[in-house]
Amino acid sequence: MRKGRLAAMLAAPLAVALLASGCGGGGSSASADTVTVEWGEPENPLIPGNTTEVNGGNVIDSIFSGLVKYSPDDASVSNEMAEQITPSPDNKSFTIKIKPGWTFHDGSPVTADSFVKAWNYTAYGPNGQQGASFFEQIKGYDDVNPADPDGASGPQEAPKPTAETMSGLKVLDPNTFQVELKAPLAIFPTMLGYSAFYPLPEVFYTDKDGFEDKPIGNGPFKFDSRSPNESLTVTRYDEFKGEDKAKVGAVEFKVYDELDTAYQDLVSGNLDFIRQVPVSALTGDKWRADLGEGAQEKPGLLTQNIAFPLYDERFKNPDLRKAISMAIDRPTITQQIFAGSRQPADGWTSPSVEGFVPGQCGEYCTFNPEKAKQLLAKAGGFDGTLTIITNGDGGHNEWSEAVASSIRQNLGIDVQYTPTPTFSEFRRQANAREFTGMYRTGWVADYPNIETFLTQLYRTGASSNDGEYSNPAFDAALDKANAAPNVEAANKLYADAEKLLANDMPVIPLWTQPVQAGFSTERLAEAKATPFRKLDLTSVTLKQQ
Repeated sequence: MRKGRLAAMLAAPLAVALLASGCGGGGSSASADTVTVEWGEPENPLIPGNTTEVNGGNVIDSIFSGLVKYSPDDASVSNEMAEQITPSPDNKSFTIKIKPGWTFHDGSPVTADSFVKAWNYTAYGPNGQQGASFFEQIKGYDDVNPADPDGASGPQEAPKPTAETMSGLKVLDPNTFQVELKAPLAIFPTMLGYSAFYPLPEVFYTDKDGFEDKPIGNGPFKFDSRSPNESLTVTRYDEFKGEDKAKVGAVEFKVYDELDTAYQDLVSGNLDFIRQVPVSALTGDKWRADLGEGAQEKPGLLTQNIAFPLYDERFKNPDLRKAISMAIDRPTITQQIFAGSRQPADGWTSPSVEGFVPGQCGEYCTFNPEKAKQLLAKAGGFDGTLTIITNGDGGHNEWSEAVASSIRQNLGIDVQYTPTPTFSEFRRQANAREFTGMYRTGWVADYPNIETFLTQLYRTGASSNDGEYSNPAFDAALDKANAAPNVEAANKLYADAEKLLANDMPVIPLWTQPVQAGFSTERLAEAKATPFRKLDLTSVTLKQQ
């Protein structure tokens, strides 16, 4: 959820970042009981099963609650709406009993059917929900969402579903349902705090347009208002039945086009929380001096990568992809751009996640210009301009320019950084398979297990496999890991699957990173950034004025 010779070239972008101003966030004035947080326009309407990116996810997670929750301190798992999750001895079926008395924001009850119906809706192929593949392990998924024979960008249409609901879901009573999987999956309970598994109220099915305008959840906050491309506000839900009740009256998510502008608003007292610190504030630990006790850093479940549109014939040769990876001077870039606060990646997962194994990428994530040139020659070279595409509103300009410079210098090919203005437009291009060059694919874990960095990004047809990578051997290795008798055994097998990615290099790992967030010590008495790089909204308290 990346050089001695690059120093001069990096001076100009850094100077631009330091001077950035004027392109800013929503300008609404917060009330005394409202906390303001830095945000970006989401990709889709705020439906849990169709939200697979962080901007939408930050709001979804505030207005919905799942069966389990993740600790804001270390991402450990505990029950939220679930009273009990009882696995069968072989981890192939799970009986889930939910806590009674919970309600949605419209006052309707949250029942077992609220989960089962929502999961079936998300999984059903014709509904086009991006989170559908999170349910692929449930028995009957293939009937409601048949596999596309030639991938999302191919000319053939996927077969029509033969069922509307998954046979593996069964409501036993108003507060209990059963999940039967196609094969054992030891980590299934860990996954259930992710937004794709949230419940939906009945009104969603009778008035989808109204729900998109004003989503109704079961979480500690409820939707209040939205000004597109400016802000979105949620208010405390006083009837919330969970243990983690909101302490502030409202949260305003403010849209920013530039991370530097958000940072300046934080420093000047016009913003309460920023999810990440811009490059311009890292040098010399400026952000720590600016923010004092408001500077927060902790291990993060975050990676930064560059991916390839494998639906483009120019990128199908794995030797080309390996050559580009070995031409990137990760140690120097992380030192000069990020003041050493990032760690060069040697695999596709985060050191902070359960099941991490170092060195999975092997030599292909090491800086070796000579070997990179040999691999490029073996691949037949690269004609034309190689582009690096990312969203320009996420603080990625400096490092993208640095990576482009490193590849250009060490491979002798024309490389250009071509930003897309906004994250929502960037995601639209990804979903439409419109990328004509390399593109950023940063990842924030969906849940605290190594599997979250693998399945949805690299499994054939998965929700975030935007480059359309497909390797039957990798898919089979994931299946083997899923069927392990316990989580510890599964983690070892997931790591075996990860190692297979080095043969293909579908994505170039750049670096892993901590959470570096900031909050206003003038207004907030307590604020806690989570390992998922978001503000734990229920922990926020205001200072007495």
